[in-house]
Amino acid sequence: MSRRKEPPVRGVMSVVVALLAVAMSLVAVAPARAAVGITINGGSGGRTFDGVGAISGGGGNSRLLVDYPEPQRTQILDYLFKPGYGASMQILKVEIGGDTNSTDGAEPSHRHTSGDIDCNRGYEWWLMEQAKARNPNIKLVGLAWGAPGWLGNGNFWSQDTINYLVDWLGCAKNSHNLTIDYLGGWNEKGRDTNWYVNLNSALDSRGYGNVKIIADDNFGWGMADDAVNNSAFRNAVDVYGSHYVCGYRGAQQNCPSSTNAINSGKALWASENGSDDYNDGAKALARGINRDYIDGKMTAYINWPVIAAITPNLPFATMGVAVAPQPWSGYYAIGKNAWVMAQTTQFTAPGWKYLDSSSGYIGGNRGNGSYVSLKSTNNTDYSTIIETMDATSAQTLNFTVTGGLSTGQVHVWATNLNSGNSADYLVHTADLTPSGGAFSLTVQPGYVYSITTTTGQGKGTATSPARGTMALPYSDGFDSYAVGREAKYLMDMQGSFEVVGCGGGRSGRCVRQMAPRQPILWTGGSHPYALLGDLAWSNYTISTDVLLEQSGYVEIIGRAGAQHSFGPEGLNAYYLRVTDGGAWQIIRNNVDNAMTTVRSGTVSGLGTGRWHTLALTFSGSTITASIDGTQVGSVTDGTWGAGQAGIGTSTTETAQFDNLSITPGQGGGTGNGNLLRGLASGRCVDVPNQSQTNGTQVALWDCNGGTNQQWTYTSGKQLQVYGSKCLEAGTSTGAAAVINGCSGGAAQQWNLNADGTVTGVQSGLCLDANGGGTANGTKIIVWSCNGGANQQWSRN
Repeated sequence: MSRRKEPPVRGVMSVVVALLAVAMSLVAVAPARAAVGITINGGSGGRTFDGVGAISGGGGNSRLLVDYPEPQRTQILDYLFKPGYGASMQILKVEIGGDTNSTDGAEPSHRHTSGDIDCNRGYEWWLMEQAKARNPNIKLVGLAWGAPGWLGNGNFWSQDTINYLVDWLGCAKNSHNLTIDYLGGWNEKGRDTNWYVNLNSALDSRGYGNVKIIADDNFGWGMADDAVNNSAFRNAVDVYGSHYVCGYRGAQQNCPSSTNAINSGKALWASENGSDDYNDGAKALARGINRDYIDGKMTAYINWPVIAAITPNLPFATMGVAVAPQPWSGYYAIGKNAWVMAQTTQFTAPGWKYLDSSSGYIGGNRGNGSYVSLKSTNNTDYSTIIETMDATSAQTLNFTVTGGLSTGQVHVWATNLNSGNSADYLVHTADLTPSGGAFSLTVQPGYVYSITTTTGQGKGTATSPARGTMALPYSDGFDSYAVGREAKYLMDMQGSFEVVGCGGGRSGRCVRQMAPRQPILWTGGSHPYALLGDLAWSNYTISTDVLLEQSGYVEIIGRAGAQHSFGPEGLNAYYLRVTDGGAWQIIRNNVDNAMTTVRSGTVSGLGTGRWHTLALTFSGSTITASIDGTQVGSVTDGTWGAGQAGIGTSTTETAQFDNLSITPGQGGGTGNGNLLRGLASGRCVDVPNQSQTNGTQVALWDCNGGTNQQWTYTSGKQLQVYGSKCLEAGTSTGAAAVINGCSGGAAQQWNLNADGTVTGVQSGLCLDANGGGTANGTKIIVWSCNGGANQQWSRN
């Protein structure tokens, strides 16, 4: 607004008008951004593209995939590996199992001891076979995270390990008809340059000279510095691979390598990246795939992991390009990461050439986005992949095609990463016909585009069934499995639990802990244990027959919840632990590995080589332990309200287990339906005392020091809360539910939307929506409720 003034004299007015005209030219809204010219020149030099893919391993992140029912298992595999369908991975890197935890579990070794070899253990062979069946051109990579302790008497950098890796290559070739293309050393554990030289010699002498060696799968490019003055090491290695070159779990805006690496003449790989949520990591992934090459001349991008086929209590439970946490229901979800990956993999192939002069930052400005161009081995077809993650407005790109490349029609595919609608991912948006080799495209912020002369791209249409709880009772006598296999749903967290012929005079098959000594560790050590089941299980009895093979202890585990990141010994759970001498304990543990004995005693010694039966029963806050059918102790402890079951042993104890059974108690959790689950620590929102279907009640424990609260989640999506109220008020879909005075804070609010997502308003925060809408099954943060650490829950 302005105030009216008397008109000035004519001369002054003319000066004012002139000054205003100049001022307006300076402060007026900027004109539309000038078009940017990009030449796609087939004559440009550039490095050979090696591919984009992901890692199965570094933890048991693919463990549950093999247990999925059909057709869901095939659908997931198609989304991962089938060309023209989903992520269409070009590289699959797998862990060479070492009987030790390497993030989200442990993978079994093909040689538990020096005198043992079994080429069918684990699921990585199966996964590689499935990948190859869908894409015969996929490149396979092997890498160890840990290893059995007998190698080099605990020294990974030994000739024992070289022989062990060559044996693994032999398993791949002779037992599975798989050709391994690349082999690494020891994940993120430095390097021994002489060891790589010896490995190269062994591969040549044993008939594996075609296998290329990657060094050193660590952080940084020190291997390239070492190679400058070490010709033997330099000649032994084919690829320099570095991890998280754009920063660990960062935005991947800057992705350099090093001068020595670039000048080495070696292929450079970003050999592990990601560690991000299957949806939320998509923008970083889009930047990184392009910028690794633009900034650092890296020709392969490998995401960790392939998939999160693990239960949600484990660390990194939503990382990868998809999640598959429930083989019992068949539920899975494909993330935005898969479609970002597809925007490169479906439009290129290993062996194509980057075009350096046709790759860079739009208008020379990183903030506008990046583009890379590659030409086919036929020297005619090409694809240009563009990302505009940081752009703030639309940009027009004027392309000129030259250098012998096709000037025919180009096809445009796009993914809108600002959208939460899967219909906006990998969309064929336009076909453009160049005129005189020239065409234009306007690109929007937050998109990935692929411009290509190739065809054959596509988007899978398979859909997942709904989530569901794992029904009780559940039992497994282990007789249906082949010797050497893993039991259904049983996830090794440390050690290796494998089907064997039973000992102790018993016929049939049992599960045995196979690691006879401490492995060569990658992450924090723990005693061997394995978990199974649904986090919503609450009131139940776990029982199993056990046989100790030497002095030590066996244990059964109940109400197992969250596990510590990189520290598998830290687990929210209860244990019944019994030694061969008859000493027993009921133990409560937590993610900080603060083990507390809540009841203990002794019985007659179990001894070794004899079968006994252990049972642990949960009923509300009452926990009861039994040995050989006799109750030995009971305790009241309500710290953990629900969780999985499991089995375990002491380190070096090769005990056997048979007739595993989980039977429900009152409210034990056999129903299907919508659940609210919490991973608690100090708890405002806690796991329910029973698995809840629509309309039933779930307990909220010790909220702001009060007594248990309850809410009901009805089929009409209403929330009702009773008691002294941290969560409060009956609230229909789309309205706000008040959280009153939680830990002394002001009222908080959250919205349960019609589509099932949750959004929140922050203020002192007992319950918050983690920065925005949160889809079913993902996590919502509960902040510092009752003074505790952050809690998490998921509405499944």
